[in-house]
Amino acid sequence: MGRVRKRILAAVLAACLAVMPAATVSAVEGVADVDPAVQRETERQTAYAIAPDTNSLAGWPQGPSVYGDSAIVMDMNSGAIVYGKQIDKTHYPASITKILTALVALENSELTDEVLFSEDSISFLEYGDAHIGMTPGEILSMKDALYGMLLASANEVAYAIAENVGKSMGGDYNTFIQKMNDRSAELGCTGSHWMNPNGLHDDNHYTTAHDMALIASAVYQYDEFRTIVQTLSYTIPPTNLVNESRTFQQKHKMLWPENANYYQYCTGGKTGYTDQARTTLVTMADNGELRLAAVVLYDFGNDAYVDTRAMFDYVFDNFSKVMLSGQEKPEEIDSYADNDAYVLLPAGIGFEDLDKEIEITDEQNREGTVTYTYQGQNVGSADVVLAKDYVAEKTGHDYTLQAEKGSQVSGEGAQADEPSAAVKIAAGIGSAAIVFVILLAVHIWQARRKKRLLRRRRRARNTGKVRSVQNDEYGGPDQNR
Repeated sequence: MGRVRKRILAAVLAACLAVMPAATVSAVEGVADVDPAVQRETERQTAYAIAPDTNSLAGWPQGPSVYGDSAIVMDMNSGAIVYGKQIDKTHYPASITKILTALVALENSELTDEVLFSEDSISFLEYGDAHIGMTPGEILSMKDALYGMLLASANEVAYAIAENVGKSMGGDYNTFIQKMNDRSAELGCTGSHWMNPNGLHDDNHYTTAHDMALIASAVYQYDEFRTIVQTLSYTIPPTNLVNESRTFQQKHKMLWPENANYYQYCTGGKTGYTDQARTTLVTMADNGELRLAAVVLYDFGNDAYVDTRAMFDYVFDNFSKVMLSGQEKPEEIDSYADNDAYVLLPAGIGFEDLDKEIEITDEQNREGTVTYTYQGQNVGSADVVLAKDYVAEKTGHDYTLQAEKGSQVSGEGAQADEPSAAVKIAAGIGSAAIVFVILLAVHIWQARRKKRLLRRRRRARNTGKVRSVQNDEYGGPDQNR
């Protein structure tokens, strides 16, 4: 009976194996290992089942499902978020970290600065880490270093940039890392923490899709960055220690015309991958009307490009600018700082459907920012000059008192500008002297006139023409008499 049972169990097991070709049985462990292809497809379906958060907005066009666990498309000029899927969920960034490294470097160095490679900048590398074969003691220009970091994703170059810029800031490598954290916070990043400049795995090194879009938007404002990330191939010339040049190519496939993933509006970006982060990708695109940044995190190989294309097409096809200058200003706002400010809206949603959030940044000068939202979704921000009454109400700032103080200051200023006592005395003496000279001149003129008159009278007595001489006092002899 035992033998029969064993045969039956064996037959059942064989049948199960026949209908489950995707599974293999480990003879050692006795546990079924799922075929990678099956596992990936399961993960794919799970990921696609998570709809974009923006799809829940009433009247909002339905965006595409994506493989990435987190994804976002942000307008880099207005800050509008037009597509979002778990944008605030934390993930490991991998090499897209180097975008932030580039931002801090561009803001705190010159392209002509020297980047010296120390032993520390090389020794941390492990097998499989991306690098361009730099050696201790070599020197690159900052320009060449940025190309090596952003195009070749060279980890030792990122380290050396951080080390050298940190020293120029009065500190060291750790100074640069702290600056990365400070700068991302200044940009409004709330879900990021940075431990290194290259993105090699660290449990405490993480970010979000939203934060990376903010960072990408900031660094994209630099001409140098835009030039570098659009370059397909670059050659670093021989260095002080190496006589051979180094040439490397762009890794972002959407920039290569001959690649199946080529996207005509792509203007740059950065790739990333570690086992823990999976595929990460930041991409910038410009169709002549909109400048967009797309981020996908925890994606899977080539699917990152497929996802990015789908998101870009969705935004370009469904959204357009609504210029703020053409809309009635809210009573809280006196004027927009930029006449080209706008919000991004799909068809069917008007400016009147938006809410607004105002932040006062300078109460003295009434400066602030207005962010327009649709059902809580950011559709664009702009710098503004705020109305006095609004600022006074929100802050208690007394513009009347300010005006009075301004008048006092003006009066004090006028007093301060008044001449000193010595100058006043000198001016008084000068004025008196002028008056004295004028009086003296008048006196002399009158004296001379009297002398002339007396002489003429004497002559008149001798000639009998006294009357005519007297008339000369009033303009000369009356020749009609």
